[in-house]
Amino acid sequence: MGYRKTIIPETLLLENIYPMPAKTIIFDFGGVLVDWNPRYLYKKIFSSETEMEWFLSNVCTPEWNQAMDAGKPFAVGIAELCEQFPGGEAQIHAYYDRWPEMLGGEITSSVGILSELKASGFRIYGLTNWSAETIPLAYSRFGFFQQLDGIVVSGEEKVIKPDPEIFRILLKRYHLKPEDCIFIDDNPENITVASELSIDSIHFTDPEMLLNELRKRGVLS
Repeated sequence: MGYRKTIIPETLLLENIYPMPAKTIIFDFGGVLVDWNPRYLYKKIFSSETEMEWFLSNVCTPEWNQAMDAGKPFAVGIAELCEQFPGGEAQIHAYYDRWPEMLGGEITSSVGILSELKASGFRIYGLTNWSAETIPLAYSRFGFFQQLDGIVVSGEEKVIKPDPEIFRILLKRYHLKPEDCIFIDDNPENITVASELSIDSIHFTDPEMLLNELRKRGVLS
């Protein structure tokens, strides 16, 4: 009797990789659902891109902004920089005073995926590194936040990703099981930590890639 090759359907192969579709989807905000970039503001303030990039690399740096995401009041952070960089007070104060101008808008295709997931019956949560002082401005601007079942904000908890503790806060507060969740974030360090906590994680690069990854997992058709 001749050898007969068994062809396994792709859907069955995917079921072996992702045996049960997740019940809960956890979204990062900045870079995934919201287009935020301080350059949207500072290109209006500086006369050249070189000046702008120097300022954002040496004065209001990502590391400095991260301190506000971790709970430091903007008033404290700004006062420290003004003392360190006399003469730059106006540009430094603009970081908070004109913060809404850093919002480029929602990432429409990602928000569309979120809405489709919500309509399909999935629970949707947010886990974001964001200042407690500025997150209300984002809430008031973007309607998609109303679709979320819960949100954990680093500035309110005073702990930021990729610290595992902020993931544990989310899981405990909303009674979530790691194995029931999919976490979506554009920062690979955050993805690594979530995976170590047994949360299936997707490193977001663009909405089309996200859609394909969710389809692989049987979450969306």
